[in-house]
Amino acid sequence: MYRLWVCGCCGALRPRYKRLVDNIFPEDPEDGLVKANMEKLTFYALSAPEKLDRIGAYLSERLSRDVARHRYGYVCIAMEALDQLLMACHCQSINLFVESFLKMVRKLLEADKPNLQILGTNSFVKFANIEEDTASYHRSYDFFVSRFSEMCHSSYEDPDIRTKIRMAGINGLQGVVRKTVNDDLQSNIWDPQHMDKIVPSLLFNLQSGEGTESRSPSPLQASEKEKESPAELTERCFRELLGRAAYGNIKNAVTPVLMHLDNHSLWEGKTFAVRCFKIIMYSIQSQHSHLVIQQLLGHLDANSKNSATVRAGIVEVLLEAAAIASSGSVGPTVLEVFNTLLRQLRLSVDYELTGSYDASGNIGIKIIKTHEERQLQEAVIRTIGSFANTLPTYQRSEVMLFIMGKIPVPGVHPALTNAGSGGCEGTRMIQIMLLKSLVQVTTGFQTTNMLTALPNSFLEPLLSFSLMEDPEVRLLVLTILLSVIDRHDNTPKFSSISIISDISVLKLKVDKCSRQDNLFMKKHAQQLYRHIYLACKEQSSGPQHFETLYTLLALISMELANEEVVVDLIRLALALQELAQTNEESLSVYNRCAVHALSAAYLNLICQLTTVPTFCQHIHEVIEMRQKEVPFLLPEDVFIENPKLPASLEKLEGDVLFQQSKITEVLGGSGYNTDRLATPYIPQFTDEDRLSKRKSIGETISLQVEVESRNSPEKEERTPAEEITFETLKNAIGKYPSNIFPMFSLSALPRPPPSPSGTISSGYGQTQSRSVPVYEMKFPDLCVY
Repeated sequence: MYRLWVCGCCGALRPRYKRLVDNIFPEDPEDGLVKANMEKLTFYALSAPEKLDRIGAYLSERLSRDVARHRYGYVCIAMEALDQLLMACHCQSINLFVESFLKMVRKLLEADKPNLQILGTNSFVKFANIEEDTASYHRSYDFFVSRFSEMCHSSYEDPDIRTKIRMAGINGLQGVVRKTVNDDLQSNIWDPQHMDKIVPSLLFNLQSGEGTESRSPSPLQASEKEKESPAELTERCFRELLGRAAYGNIKNAVTPVLMHLDNHSLWEGKTFAVRCFKIIMYSIQSQHSHLVIQQLLGHLDANSKNSATVRAGIVEVLLEAAAIASSGSVGPTVLEVFNTLLRQLRLSVDYELTGSYDASGNIGIKIIKTHEERQLQEAVIRTIGSFANTLPTYQRSEVMLFIMGKIPVPGVHPALTNAGSGGCEGTRMIQIMLLKSLVQVTTGFQTTNMLTALPNSFLEPLLSFSLMEDPEVRLLVLTILLSVIDRHDNTPKFSSISIISDISVLKLKVDKCSRQDNLFMKKHAQQLYRHIYLACKEQSSGPQHFETLYTLLALISMELANEEVVVDLIRLALALQELAQTNEESLSVYNRCAVHALSAAYLNLICQLTTVPTFCQHIHEVIEMRQKEVPFLLPEDVFIENPKLPASLEKLEGDVLFQQSKITEVLGGSGYNTDRLATPYIPQFTDEDRLSKRKSIGETISLQVEVESRNSPEKEERTPAEEITFETLKNAIGKYPSNIFPMFSLSALPRPPPSPSGTISSGYGQTQSRSVPVYEMKFPDLCVY
């Protein structure tokens, strides 16, 4: 009674704002907020905004007292009142009221009751969604970042309550970001001190839902159950955070991700790391994508001596990131991207060969597993291709030249001779890896100008690799040539060699040869023919080599052929038949049959492309005769799992051979140059042919560059010829067919040499018809003085 009397006597003396606040609390907290009185309090606050800070202070005082007395019903009512006042009042005096509000939220978050923590978080989130009219100069959210991050890692025993606490923490962090990200007067939320707490907290919860694949670019149709999961809520929050990141903030947002994946060994699994960076790449502004890629590249370098599985994980993430960032360039340092990847490829080969991360040869603490290094190498190669696919044509051409310049050449790259690089085997492995990288870069490459796609600086060293003894190297070179030359996706139609009776079923795409393509063939045709011819002389060539050579001949016929080229290709096919006949290279029976089959398959194709009926008739007659008498000279009996071959191959005669005289006659009648057709194709010999065994690509390239520089029409100055002695002249002459040199006359050599194809060029697209005697053909400088 005494207490009521005092209140009754003194109530009239209390300030009006206190009486209005007291009146919103019912006698029984179960009844909830007294709405009528709350409306009066709100009206008063709006009418007298200068009282707002006092209202907030008094509500804070009551809430603190109720928390201490465990009167949680009244605590909820106080927070509801604060929320309504915040939503209603947007005056200049709200800053002081907010201080009281944040003080009360902090009080709830510090409590050990999960319900109070969740209550405080919910109020903070509502406050975070309010756009204030005035900025705050002195407000700090450091405590809230720390506390919400702690809640994200809650380990409460009850799993349901633990989930609610974690979700409250995620919502709270999202609220902090929303409230501070655009407020220049606040401490920068992007500072490492904040990002190092926010990002790992989000990733911790994202990892709990690793089984669900990220929906890209955004989860728009999530079910209610998914919306209630911490992982789904985290993904939305993470996306929002990244979407708000400006150019200068990307690094601070991504660095904690890298550190989290490092600290928790999450690169090895790759699945979660890839998921994280898919979210990042789809969420950030597209023009910032290259910043993420640069950070990943730097992180890859920083982990150069880590395990292969870690490096492979980073590379796989790079692969996915590059695929997403396909809208444009990977940044201003395109070549640096490839330089980093190629450096990692080189390091991996060194590690595999030496078994150590230490170049000095000391055995590292970690055991290097060969199969893991191989997986890493394949991942790097795929990633190089993925990056290349994001580039425009001109940049991809630069990358092709860049990689070609990185292929090690003994004598040119002395570093390869040290112990840490595995000597010759290390050189070979790196050559293969870089050629595989070129295959990836050239896959899908499209160009309208072959001169720019295959410049001298790229084509000459590439063709030099086609003379290597290593069959894998030669096959990779051929594959690269196919990718660059094929501009109409015809390659799959020639995946196997066969005699096709009607090529119309292949639905080939053939365009008229452009002026640029004609110029390219004028300049480089003889190089291509020569290397195709020499490739067929290789004892180590297998079915894949012959199939790829067939495809190359077919693509040249469709992409780069004019009448002169068609004639030269037919002459080349007949020269291959002669090569298999005479067998000066002592080829195996299989290789001789394979060359015969290759020649037959190609002549069958080219005769149908020329659409000369009499030419087609002759080719088909020979093929029919072979099917009856010598089927082992056709691809169907050679390029199979168990070839049906004779024990030996005697010299063939008669109707089973394609006759040059007959072909010259039928094509001459259709307007083709009979003089050119009557001249057998003889490959243009160079100093390279002194190398009976090409064990070193260094020898091959050094001589190739020397010879090409001498014979190039672009260079007027000639390099001094080497000293000629009787022995060198004798050895050189001994290498050529005996039927050539009875006609050989030194007096004939000073005369202007004809074109290597056997005709004299009189202008673009024109040839002067005259037969060129063999003794007038161009011979190596070795034979000239």
